[in-house]
Amino acid sequence: MAESTALYDIPGPRARRRHRLYGVVSTAAIVLLLGWVVQLLFATGQFSATKWRPFEYQGIQELLLRGLGNTLAAFACAAVLSVALGGVLACGRLSEHRPVRWLATAPVEFFRAMPVLVMIFFIFVALQVRALPALVAGLTLYNGSVLAEVFRTGVNSVERGQREAAYALGMRKTQVMTYVLVPQAVRAMLPTIISQLVVALKDTSLGYLITYEEFLHAGKLIASNLDYDLPFIPVVMVISPIYIGMCMLLSWFAHRLAARRRRGPGAQTMGAVPAAPGTLLPDGR
Repeated sequence: MAESTALYDIPGPRARRRHRLYGVVSTAAIVLLLGWVVQLLFATGQFSATKWRPFEYQGIQELLLRGLGNTLAAFACAAVLSVALGGVLACGRLSEHRPVRWLATAPVEFFRAMPVLVMIFFIFVALQVRALPALVAGLTLYNGSVLAEVFRTGVNSVERGQREAAYALGMRKTQVMTYVLVPQAVRAMLPTIISQLVVALKDTSLGYLITYEEFLHAGKLIASNLDYDLPFIPVVMVISPIYIGMCMLLSWFAHRLAARRRRGPGAQTMGAVPAAPGTLLPDGR
């Protein structure tokens, strides 16, 4: 007997058969599309030995590893600084003093509206900063301003009664933020924070435009090599899965962290066993 919820009805036999048909048709269409793409790649010689030969050489492997290391270094610096800047700006925007709110709002709105590439170029060319600091500074200013809004929205999403109850207990504003609002807001903010960090990771590829030797820059050097018949597609097929894997690793870390926070330190008591129905407490109740 089919059960239903307030949101939807569980599909019946005819609906399930229709859904299976849709799934088979969609899968067949995707397989045909992938087959067509692979056939085009073979037809244009993208799998020829000449185009894939560069990856056999130790020098090119070291070039890719060095580029990957530079990408991770730029991302690590930008991620830490973005979170720190976002926290500072969010505190300013949540301040009760109007001048402080204005001072925090101005950079948030300005850097959120400014294209990342323009900021990176301005810092690199106009201020004559080296490639890595220029890339990190541009990513930090943009992502930090976005994260500031994420933090502010997350704190404001906590039920107002939590704040009022904390103040009623005599807690100061710093204590309310630290022990009441922020721990609850993190659960709501975490997916958005990780999504923004994924954006920062992908934006490190803009570093090749200012000659920073990151992962994409290394791939560009290999792809433009005439000795190997311009292996652009092989380079893309090597670099893209690595970028996707790094982004998926960040998402996996976010899910694990969110799951641990949902369990919480007091969610399960160490060594506690659920009492059987009818069991009396020590005081006889």
